[in-house]
Amino acid sequence: MARSPSDANRSDDEQSLIALIERSAELKGELVAFTQSARFDRWLTPVLLEAAGPERQLDEGRAINIIDHFALQYRLPNGTTVVDRFVAGRRDLIEADREMLLGWRDPVEGIFEVERKDGDAVVLLNLIDDLEYHTYSNVGRATFRGMSRGGFLLARLVPVHSADGVWLVSGALSYYPKSNASGIAQAALQLAVGQPELVFRNPEKVEQGWQQMRQDRAAFIEYCGGDELILSPAEAEARLNAYYRHRQEAVLAKSPVKTRGRRLPRVDSPLFELPEELTDSDTVGVIYDDVDGMNFYPDYGMLRDLFANPALTTSKAHSDTLRAYLRERTIAPLPLRRLATSHPETVDTVFRKILRKPEFSWSEHGEALLRQRKAWYYEHAPRPGVSVIGTRLSELALGESSGSARLGKQKRARSRALTS
Repeated sequence: MARSPSDANRSDDEQSLIALIERSAELKGELVAFTQSARFDRWLTPVLLEAAGPERQLDEGRAINIIDHFALQYRLPNGTTVVDRFVAGRRDLIEADREMLLGWRDPVEGIFEVERKDGDAVVLLNLIDDLEYHTYSNVGRATFRGMSRGGFLLARLVPVHSADGVWLVSGALSYYPKSNASGIAQAALQLAVGQPELVFRNPEKVEQGWQQMRQDRAAFIEYCGGDELILSPAEAEARLNAYYRHRQEAVLAKSPVKTRGRRLPRVDSPLFELPEELTDSDTVGVIYDDVDGMNFYPDYGMLRDLFANPALTTSKAHSDTLRAYLRERTIAPLPLRRLATSHPETVDTVFRKILRKPEFSWSEHGEALLRQRKAWYYEHAPRPGVSVIGTRLSELALGESSGSARLGKQKRARSRALTS
């Protein structure tokens, strides 16, 4: 990043930031070269080929982002990342370099609105987590040329750890003018719902999510008579659609008249469909837990019957179902805990026969079993099962005016904070 003639007039903090950004450019170039070296071909090449598809076509921006993700986040067979190996092999790096590089392992992925330019930086509002990011490019302000206030960026950002609240573009950018607001809002909504962990980078959204989930769970229990259902797939879809229609009607009844019926689905339209992999199950378990949220479990009725009658451990279908629950990464510990709690007199017998461990005791060994078989579940703190949509994204989704947008920003100003 070349220095401008005005650099001499900058404060010590600004000069320090310039030096950090310039250093980040050097380190990123070295890291990319390391990533593309022959030592990682066996893992990087298949990733690129898969992205290219049968036509073997991959545009430059997509290739850059794949390599960027591979360098920072791809888990190698031993669990480390490429950047971990880069840092470990460079004994010449000072502590600030190491801190910066390792901080890049957790990039912010989002869809951002350009709020304003600030010297060499742009101030971006992430529509997913509703936070502002003061963002630089390590190749200079030319990266942001042609970008206007109100436009949108699809981007990955990494922190400059020694400069709190300062972010760098990582990988390739995609820019869209503000005339694309409607499509951008829909894409952001899908991302927020499909990857709620992106929303919950904002601590306030975590708390709002828990509050919203508690309210929704209470409404579910009131409507369904409990927090656990065992139904056929068709009955589960029908019951949940009836519940969601009930909830939507309640929300619409409380909405101001001017917003009723505005870009909202009809209350008689299907709102929920079971994942395809559940539709062939004899039964589906629907559990709305106060921590794990609402989840769906295949053949849960068969599993309940097994714990109610341990003699069914001789049934291959029943025993295979429990083994699948222990094995599958898509199934958290919750249903096994529930069944163990509901059947304290038979739980030990069931697991002793399935595991072929005559000394097994759920009270003594159950938690260790779950932590062994479901280690992935314990790697992160629980997150709400409800995504909370930010004020600005809600405005864009409803097509509200810029005046409303400004009002929304004023309301947000009290709670928005930079993350690092």
